[in-house]
Amino acid sequence: MSKPTRRRDRDSKEKSDLEQYILDLSRVTRVTKGGKQLSFRAAVIVGNKAGRVGFGLATGKDVQMGVEKAARKAGKNMVTVPIINETIPHFVINKFKAAKVMLKPAPKGSGIIAGGALRAMLELAGVPNVSSKILSKTKNKITIAKAAFEALSKFKVNAVKK
Repeated sequence: MSKPTRRRDRDSKEKSDLEQYILDLSRVTRVTKGGKQLSFRAAVIVGNKAGRVGFGLATGKDVQMGVEKAARKAGKNMVTVPIINETIPHFVINKFKAAKVMLKPAPKGSGIIAGGALRAMLELAGVPNVSSKILSKTKNKITIAKAAFEALSKFKVNAVKK
């Protein structure tokens, strides 16, 4: 009989325009005195395809719980990507642990030139034209996604206006 709070109403309206992509889903176990504890780790990318993107990593007792927790974390941890002349403002390289990614502006009509986790992040950010490359040898999707997320948050908007 309790009336929903304004915060819940606001959150449901904000989250409805966000699309989510499950980057990685894995089964993890923790060994305790009572035996093995099974849980699921989910890595989720959320974005509105209009310049905002987020990344979240969480574990839950079942798959749905893990994905929901990761999506909630991603929604709280969002960054705005400046899109200037249908591309990113400038060239950027970022390293996170073993992952190293490079993003550079691309001319109109070239689309998203990227692979794997990097492509998913750029698509959900809504960048129409960008050229990118994973410069490291690592195949770890989570570290590549974190490197890409940090690279997208590094853009200097004030340096380039228009």
